[in-house]
Amino acid sequence: MHRPSLHKLMVFACFVLTAFVTLAGHARPANASVKLGLGADWIEGGVGELNLTLGADTFLARSLSLGGRAGVAFFDDSHHLAIPVDFRLKLHVQRIYFEGLVGPWMFINDGDLFRFHGAFGFGLESGSLAFGLEVGRLGRATMLGLRLAFRL
Repeated sequence: MHRPSLHKLMVFACFVLTAFVTLAGHARPANASVKLGLGADWIEGGVGELNLTLGADTFLARSLSLGGRAGVAFFDDSHHLAIPVDFRLKLHVQRIYFEGLVGPWMFINDGDLFRFHGAFGFGLESGSLAFGLEVGRLGRATMLGLRLAFRL
């Protein structure tokens, strides 16, 4: 089976990040946001994961935004590196948010290149800072995580 090279995957990840930032830039400035995110997850089976993402969102309505995030994920077994790509639908209720995420995570140096990620998150937003929890699935495993995001 042919597996893409690390270089091709990194080029694809850069393309996805550029697309997110570009799409956010086409919305009215007051309606678009770009955030740098940091996440830590526990994955069923005792695996830990730390991720760094860049996300972009644009408002569809007063309290509903659409966007995505992409970045890099490091696993505590040090044998796995992934490129998470998620599309996001987010409901903003005053300072509280609820979000649904879905997308592929691309694993480098693993027999299973693509794994499905789907999750539900909620948390607090205050100014340029957001903090929340995320519960979901990665492939066949359940995951539970914390998220911290800074508006750029």
